Amino acid sequence: MGSCRATRRRARRGPSRPARPEPPRAARSTPPPYRRSTRSDESEPSVTAPTDRPPAKHPVLILFAHPALEKSRVNRELVRAVADLPGVTVHDLYEAYPEYDIDVPREQELLRAHDVIVFQHPFFWYSTPAILKEWLDLVLEHRWAYGRGGTALHGKRLLSAVTTGGREVAYSREGHNRFTMREMLVPIEQTARLCGMDWLPPFVVHGTHGMEPDEIARHAAAWRRTVAALHDGRLDLERARAQTRLNADLDAVIRD
Repeated sequence: MGSCRATRRRARRGPSRPARPEPPRAARSTPPPYRRSTRSDESEPSVTAPTDRPPAKHPVLILFAHPALEKSRVNRELVRAVADLPGVTVHDLYEAYPEYDIDVPREQELLRAHDVIVFQHPFFWYSTPAILKEWLDLVLEHRWAYGRGGTALHGKRLLSAVTTGGREVAYSREGHNRFTMREMLVPIEQTARLCGMDWLPPFVVHGTHGMEPDEIARHAAAWRRTVAALHDGRLDLERARAQTRLNADLDAVIRD
């Protein structure tokens, strides 16, 4: 668990060391309104949060992990759709930690400040992108997130927002991948339960390969509606838990 790996040299626990010189990297372009943020202090994570807004009802933290955002069609539109919502913080992990130098105290501070936590990412090899697994290993420490005295996350809600190239039929007993997406995400569900969190079914966008722009736009609008409902407390939790994926029938679970 997190306590085993949290002492590794690259987990940042205090003021960061001066950055090592590195060769220039290609820019990862993202169309406005969401863009990789520029920071004057390179030790601080990249966080996009709305300003000058009323206090959030249920602040939402989206931990966004996409190692090749410049190539993304669907995730890029999903994150753009929610970046300006009140009470929503978009935290781009690959932008914040290009060398995986995760600032554990800063990440824990962000978790404390939000009621709803979202893992948004493409589904890579039936799992999360590498940096999100690293984040889990380091940030969810023993006696902080779980174990004796580890109650920092109790009562918070956790869900995944996942995109897959394969269609939904491929994620079934009879399909190519043999298991449903909800079954594939059982490790995340159990992580939530171990940490005393309220796990919700995932928001899943299937069949992204060759998806047309109008369909991408529909999914982006559905994601915006979902995040707004999570923030405003308009999600019927009992009905939501009965669904295999949160966006199977949004009209049934969101009180507009």
